[in-house]
Amino acid sequence: MALKPEVSLTVAAATGALVYGIFQVELPTMTDVHAAPAHNPHVGHAVSVAGWSAAAAVAGISLLAKDPTVFVLGGALAAALTWRAKYAHMYSPETGQVTMPPQDGALSPNG
Repeated sequence: MALKPEVSLTVAAATGALVYGIFQVELPTMTDVHAAPAHNPHVGHAVSVAGWSAAAAVAGISLLAKDPTVFVLGGALAAALTWRAKYAHMYSPETGQVTMPPQDGALSPNG
Protein backbone atom coordinates (compact mmCIF):
# COMPACT_ATOMS: atom_id res chain seq x y z
CA MET A 1 0.00 0.00 0.00
CA ALA A 2 1.68 3.17 -1.23
CA LEU A 3 1.38 6.50 0.50
CA LYS A 4 -0.76 9.33 -0.83
CA PRO A 5 1.17 11.47 -3.34
CA GLU A 6 1.51 14.51 -1.08
CA VAL A 7 2.64 12.36 1.84
CA SER A 8 4.95 10.33 -0.39
CA LEU A 9 6.81 13.42 -1.59
CA THR A 10 7.09 14.76 1.96
CA VAL A 11 8.54 11.49 3.23
CA ALA A 12 10.89 11.33 0.21
CA ALA A 13 12.08 14.89 0.89
CA ALA A 14 12.63 14.07 4.57
CA THR A 15 14.58 10.96 3.55
CA GLY A 16 16.68 13.08 1.20
CA ALA A 17 17.39 15.50 4.03
CA LEU A 18 18.45 12.57 6.22
CA VAL A 19 20.79 11.27 3.51
CA TYR A 20 22.31 14.72 3.09
CA GLY A 21 22.74 14.98 6.85
CA ILE A 22 24.49 11.62 7.00
CA PHE A 23 27.02 12.78 4.42
CA GLN A 24 27.53 16.08 6.25
CA VAL A 25 28.26 14.29 9.52
CA GLU A 26 30.33 11.37 8.20
CA LEU A 27 32.58 13.19 5.71
CA PRO A 28 34.94 16.14 5.97
CA THR A 29 34.07 19.10 3.75
CA MET A 30 34.56 18.61 0.02
CA THR A 31 37.29 21.27 0.15
CA ASP A 32 39.21 19.13 2.64
CA VAL A 33 38.65 15.99 0.57
CA HIS A 34 39.93 17.75 -2.59
CA ALA A 35 42.95 19.08 -0.69
CA ALA A 36 43.84 15.67 0.80
CA PRO A 37 46.21 13.42 -1.16
CA ALA A 38 44.43 11.23 -3.69
CA HIS A 39 43.34 7.82 -2.40
CA ASN A 40 43.77 8.78 1.26
CA PRO A 41 42.66 5.66 3.21
CA HIS A 42 40.91 7.70 5.91
CA VAL A 43 38.81 9.61 3.39
CA GLY A 44 38.06 6.39 1.50
CA HIS A 45 36.80 4.75 4.68
CA ALA A 46 34.64 7.78 5.51
CA VAL A 47 33.10 7.73 2.03
CA SER A 48 32.26 4.02 2.39
CA VAL A 49 30.73 4.52 5.83
CA ALA A 50 28.63 7.45 4.64
CA GLY A 51 27.44 5.58 1.54
CA TRP A 52 26.45 2.43 3.39
CA SER A 53 24.81 4.38 6.23
CA ALA A 54 22.76 6.38 3.76
CA ALA A 55 21.79 3.23 1.83
CA ALA A 56 20.67 1.52 5.04
CA ALA A 57 18.63 4.56 6.09
CA VAL A 58 16.93 4.78 2.68
CA ALA A 59 16.19 1.05 2.62
CA GLY A 60 14.76 1.09 6.13
CA ILE A 61 12.52 4.09 5.56
CA SER A 62 11.41 2.73 2.18
CA LEU A 63 10.43 -0.59 3.71
CA LEU A 64 8.55 1.09 6.54
CA ALA A 65 6.76 3.49 4.18
CA LYS A 66 6.12 0.78 1.55
CA ASP A 67 6.47 3.47 -1.11
CA PRO A 68 8.77 3.37 -4.16
CA THR A 69 9.06 7.15 -4.40
CA VAL A 70 10.97 7.26 -1.12
CA PHE A 71 13.37 4.58 -2.36
CA VAL A 72 13.93 6.17 -5.77
CA LEU A 73 14.53 9.72 -4.56
CA GLY A 74 16.50 8.77 -1.46
CA GLY A 75 18.56 6.20 -3.33
CA ALA A 76 19.31 8.60 -6.17
CA LEU A 77 20.52 11.24 -3.74
CA ALA A 78 22.66 8.71 -1.85
CA ALA A 79 24.19 7.49 -5.12
CA ALA A 80 24.88 11.05 -6.32
CA LEU A 81 26.51 12.11 -3.05
CA THR A 82 28.60 8.93 -2.95
CA TRP A 83 29.78 9.50 -6.52
CA ARG A 84 30.62 13.13 -5.71
CA ALA A 85 32.67 12.10 -2.68
CA LYS A 86 34.46 9.30 -4.55
CA TYR A 87 35.34 11.71 -7.35
CA ALA A 88 36.76 14.21 -4.85
CA HIS A 89 38.64 11.34 -3.18
CA MET A 90 40.34 10.43 -6.48
CA TYR A 91 41.34 14.04 -7.24
CA SER A 92 45.04 14.78 -6.88
CA PRO A 93 45.84 18.33 -5.72
CA GLU A 94 49.41 17.96 -7.05
CA THR A 95 48.37 17.32 -10.66
CA GLY A 96 44.88 18.83 -10.65
CA GLN A 97 43.51 15.66 -12.26
CA VAL A 98 41.67 12.52 -11.26
CA THR A 99 44.15 9.70 -10.66
CA MET A 100 43.68 5.97 -10.58
CA PRO A 101 44.78 4.01 -7.49
CA PRO A 102 48.11 2.17 -7.69
CA GLN A 103 47.79 -1.29 -9.24
CA ASP A 104 49.91 -3.00 -6.60
CA GLY A 105 47.58 -1.85 -3.82
CA ALA A 106 50.31 0.20 -2.15
CA LEU A 107 49.35 3.57 -0.77
CA SER A 108 50.99 6.75 -1.95
CA PRO A 109 53.70 8.17 0.34
CA ASN A 110 51.36 11.04 1.27
CA GLY A 111 48.41 8.85 2.22
